[in-house]
Amino acid sequence: MDLFSLYKKTAIVTGALGLIGQKHCEALAMAGANVVVADMDEQRSQDFALQLGDQHMGIGINVTDKASVTKALSVVINKYCSVDILVNNAAINDMFENPALAKDLSAFENYPLDVFQKSLDVNITGVFLCSQVFGSAMAEQGRGSIINIASTYGMVGPDQSIYRSECGEQRFYKSAAYPVTKGAVINFTRFLAAYWGHKGVRVNTLSPGGVENGQNEFFIHNYSAKTLLGRMAKANDYQGALIFLASEASAYMTGANLVVDGGWTAI
Repeated sequence: MDLFSLYKKTAIVTGALGLIGQKHCEALAMAGANVVVADMDEQRSQDFALQLGDQHMGIGINVTDKASVTKALSVVINKYCSVDILVNNAAINDMFENPALAKDLSAFENYPLDVFQKSLDVNITGVFLCSQVFGSAMAEQGRGSIINIASTYGMVGPDQSIYRSECGEQRFYKSAAYPVTKGAVINFTRFLAAYWGHKGVRVNTLSPGGVENGQNEFFIHNYSAKTLLGRMAKANDYQGALIFLASEASAYMTGANLVVDGGWTAI
């Protein structure tokens, strides 16, 4: 089991305060890593880091701002002396404040350009900048593991029928932004793996399926019916896969896309 140990490794998780981000942090901490909880809200990041244990730290970070990312690296190096694991988890997934307008605004014909651009900024540029800054430090030290969080929708087109209610009403459309950006993340992983392989930096993608989190019953039913395991994911269903990619258990793995989706993309 030593293969899975992250004892005294330094692991940074962006978007760490989200539902899955918190579970990533918990898993890394349980594996022995010093966890850097990185999110927009510095105080909440620090509070969550304290919940994990005294050796962990929380920082504020804007993944779309290189100065912010560079400052974060400096803080991490100053405290832990190295950076070993980067989990590029920060991302935007469409949320419309007014449910009555969700159907119209999410339709491709009406989808707002500024919303699309914001997704590009966070989901792609954010991964680029964090990989550039933290990954360069890894390359200099000759080791490291970058884990880019993508999605099943980075590999297949959205099934718009799962967003229809029992009576056949289309409540929402999955927009182009999320699949476009997550598809880009998967191929960016391949680029980085090829670029930094000789430097000892491994780069892989983790592509999760949908997580049950209080959605409408019709959606949970529709989604579950399309998976081979017959359910949506639990928030902690990706912890084992994350530790595998972060640790020496996957020492000969780079440029790969590890799909953990209950069988969604198998058929």
